[in-house]
Amino acid sequence: MSKIQEMEAKYIINTYNRKADSTPYLVRGEGSYLWDDQGKKYLDFLSGLAVNVAGHCHPQVVEAICKQAGILSHTSNLYYTEPQVLLAKELVDKTLPGGKVFFANSGAEANEAAIKLIRKFKPGRYKIIAAERSFHGRTMAALAATGQKKYQQAFKPLLEGFSYATFNDLDSFEALIDDQTAAVMIEPIQGEGGVHVAEPDFIEGLRHLCDRNGLLLIFDEVQCGMGRTGKFWAYENFAVKPDLLTVAKGLGGGLPIGALLTGENCKDVFIPGDHASTFGGNPVVCAAALAVMEIISEAGFMDEVAAKGIRLKRELEDACPSGEFRGLGLICALELERPEAKYVQEKCTEHGLLINAIGDKILRLLPPLTLSDDELEDGLAVLKKLI
Repeated sequence: MSKIQEMEAKYIINTYNRKADSTPYLVRGEGSYLWDDQGKKYLDFLSGLAVNVAGHCHPQVVEAICKQAGILSHTSNLYYTEPQVLLAKELVDKTLPGGKVFFANSGAEANEAAIKLIRKFKPGRYKIIAAERSFHGRTMAALAATGQKKYQQAFKPLLEGFSYATFNDLDSFEALIDDQTAAVMIEPIQGEGGVHVAEPDFIEGLRHLCDRNGLLLIFDEVQCGMGRTGKFWAYENFAVKPDLLTVAKGLGGGLPIGALLTGENCKDVFIPGDHASTFGGNPVVCAAALAVMEIISEAGFMDEVAAKGIRLKRELEDACPSGEFRGLGLICALELERPEAKYVQEKCTEHGLLINAIGDKILRLLPPLTLSDDELEDGLAVLKKLI
């Protein structure tokens, strides 16, 4: 055990299940690779849980961060700053034209903002229908929206007003609507729940269901947005627009940022004093996010992400015909026949490949979107060998 690992055990509250003998102590990153304190090199097929969409230390992102840090690192949202406004414009133009943005620091905070906005949108209607297996964050309102009891059990009583329908089952959502229902909140692709992709008919049906009943439709794209599916937003794969969208993770390219984007119909629900964030829309983080958006908006970039996702699917299905592959683009999972996911994850780490096990059977893959064809081949070689 290194000195850093010993200090971590002594001074940091243990909320992550790390093993000192098998968890790397990482000291450097570049592109699709990370290095530990012993100089061992790892191919990163996790990208900080969908954060490093442009890889590690991308030159454009580093340059943007360093330049802005030398000009203005923080003021307060009592004042105007240019990077925040420019980023807001880029997000609105690419997402819900005519809408607006609220900046926060994480996906959970973006979802908290959405939940507050929903409660104010139509007085007297406050209930939100979420999905079983969903994950919307660990703060209290976001936790209440999360349809997984294992995360909620120790923290009851939860915020009231949430119910959970079956993902991809439109009838189960409709059955939960009453005169106090205000919104439906779903992930187009459930990430923490095992990478379950919404069916087009289900997404289209939700849009019609919300329109008929005067409900807001919110898409949580914290993990599946920012180009990960081969489209800028996952919802673009379904030709259905939400009323609200939340994003975080990949937006900051490694720095913490979250955002709530609203459609035109609810852009002015919040007024001064309703909500705030001291660090939301920080100039340095917004400069990094602008660089990330420029990188992934380059001509042909999304097509390459989609092509890599197709190849990943084809080769893993061939390598593991007894398993179930799920995903879209470069957010994907392989559900194994036997409960060996954690063992495979540990063996991959030994072989210099970082992946993620969800529970006992599911391997989750979230490589950087800038992954080269050769790097994809190297990662697949390790996975196919171990599987």
